[in-house]
Amino acid sequence: MTAETRPWFLLAVTVGLGWLVYRLAPIITPFAISAGLAYMGDPLVDRLQRLKLFKWPVSRTVAVLGVFALMVAAFVLGLLIVLPLLRDQVIHLVERAPDMFEWLVGTAMPWLQGKLGLGSLELDAQSLGDAARKYWKEAGSALLGMLGSVSRGGGALVNWLVSLLLIPVVTFYLLRDWDALVSGVRNLLPRQNEPAVSALFGEIDDVLGAFIRGQLLVMFALGLVYAVGLWLVGLDLAFIIGATAGLLSIVPYLGTLVGVVAALIAALFQFQDVLHPALVLLVFGAGQSLEGMVLTPKLVGDRIGLHPVAVIFAVLAGGQLFGFLGILLALPVAAALNVMVRHLNDQYRQSNLYTRPKPGDGES
Repeated sequence: MTAETRPWFLLAVTVGLGWLVYRLAPIITPFAISAGLAYMGDPLVDRLQRLKLFKWPVSRTVAVLGVFALMVAAFVLGLLIVLPLLRDQVIHLVERAPDMFEWLVGTAMPWLQGKLGLGSLELDAQSLGDAARKYWKEAGSALLGMLGSVSRGGGALVNWLVSLLLIPVVTFYLLRDWDALVSGVRNLLPRQNEPAVSALFGEIDDVLGAFIRGQLLVMFALGLVYAVGLWLVGLDLAFIIGATAGLLSIVPYLGTLVGVVAALIAALFQFQDVLHPALVLLVFGAGQSLEGMVLTPKLVGDRIGLHPVAVIFAVLAGGQLFGFLGILLALPVAAALNVMVRHLNDQYRQSNLYTRPKPGDGES
């Protein structure tokens, strides 16, 4: 292969791999989830291996079994706690959503128009309320129909169950052989390029570790703070609003914005006073202070460096191209590309193309 044809070969390989991932996305998804779980659990396995159990070193298999048991226990405990709360909150939201919308259009919006002097804007509260109720009914019927079709589709149900059972099996084997797989990939690299490539992927590993482990912990902590705080305020939809705000906090300020708006509307509809909306603002203010001063500096740091717009674009682009698999891989891939672009930028600034003086600069 000549130097002229090598870039075209790499481009063809990249396009081919992209097409293959697109076609195999439903099959790759459980493997991607398992790889993410193994990646998160490998540092803990390595730490357990450095311990001694009654003067005997802990083997890799024993350490993997311990971490795997912790993952399974956390998942089961999460289901036992989260699912009942989520079910009750969703049922409550479905029952109250039409009334909340009618109150928003018929009471809150006219009051806001009067305070802001927007009397020229006219809203037909009755027609909007009827349209909202009709749409909500149609959406519920469509959801029930979709669930019915899924339940009738034996093949789809079997594929879903197979994927669900495949995740723990693949996660266990990847956890057990993670270090061997990494070492095998490193040994395949050309010897003259191995140090530079290993250093590059070491930096990518730092970024991904900070994002996957740190940002997920931040999201969980914020969701817990918001949910408990809104529950103490007395909000009926405390859990679902807090969990949504915590999940959306993967994009800076988006979770807070959505959570504040949703919680304020819910508090005004439920209590119709000034005290409870003020308490809602206090809860989100405390959560933002905790995130800015403690959670993000301690758990994430400044190693990711992804702009919020890049985060939004990566998630939307990944979902558009590869569906759920694209959403899973969007931010890790974006973080890795961010490291590579930073290295390319450093090389460009040290190249003759960037440092070459303008014609005539050296002439006296």
